[in-house]
This record gives sequence, C-alpha cells and structure tokens, in this order.
Amino acid sequence: MNDSYAEWLVKRKAPAYNIIIKAALIILCAISAFLALTTVFGILILTAAGVATYFIFQQLNLEFEYLIVNDQITIDKIMGQARRKKAWEGVLSEIQIIAPMDSYVLKDYENPNMKVLDFSSHIQGAKVYGMIHQGEGQTTKIIFEPNDRILQHIRQRAPRKVIL
Repeated sequence: MNDSYAEWLVKRKAPAYNIIIKAALIILCAISAFLALTTVFGILILTAAGVATYFIFQQLNLEFEYLIVNDQITIDKIMGQARRKKAWEGVLSEIQIIAPMDSYVLKDYENPNMKVLDFSSHIQGAKVYGMIHQGEGQTTKIIFEPNDRILQHIRQRAPRKVIL
C-alpha cells in the first residue's frame, strides 16, 4: 500500500494555422448547409462536412497528461477535452536520463536514429525537459514539461537519472 502518485496536465499552445483551418471548416459547413437546402446531394455533403469538422476541431485542441504511479510513467493525449488516448508508456528502469532540453548531458545520449516524441506545450519560456528511453531495441527521446512534483517523484525513485 506504499503507492506513490503524481500527475500534471499541460495544454498545447494552438499554432497560428489553427485559426485558418477552423475558419475554412466553418465556411465549408456554411456552403454545405446552403447546398443541403437546394439539392438532395447537399445533405450528404453537409453530413460529411459536419462530421469532419467535429473530429478535426477535437484534434486541434490538445492536452497532455503526465501520470506517474510508482515506477510506471504514462503520457496521455487528450483531444478536445473529451477523448483520451495513450500516447506513450514506459517504466522508470528503462529511462536513461531526464534533463533540461538545453543540457549538455542530454546531448550525450542522443543519436541520429533516435525517435523523437514531443509532448510539450510549445509555449515560449516553458521549462522543457527531455527523457531518453531505451526499450525494445529502440531509443526514444520524449520531450515534455513536468512540474516540480513529477520531477521530485522521479528523483525519489531514481536519483541518478534526473538532472535538474
């Protein structure tokens, strides 16, 4: 019953092109609504445009939840504050190092064949960390923004793996 638990939610900053995509989808829905009033085929177009708009709007609103329970690290992607999908999962024993992105220590572990996963907010000035994961024959670099509680939790479990 000695479980330790920490979680943190980070909202991704919407890029500038999101406004253009949303405006285009709204215009498409308006045009298809007009077509639905004039033709029978327009009802099918309106339905397809409405469904596409719903799913694309959800994809444009992203949040990431970092969850650590004991030695298990999970990163979930939350789309539109409604749908949750597991983005990455790992065990603390497979983590090689966690360090700030501008740290020289992190650069020592990088290699050109490394897979990079970005789960950060893309907000200017945010404290972004990199985590090198070695598992199943593949090296992965995870970019994320943990808070102090998550870093302290990892540091309690594996003090040599966290560089502050």
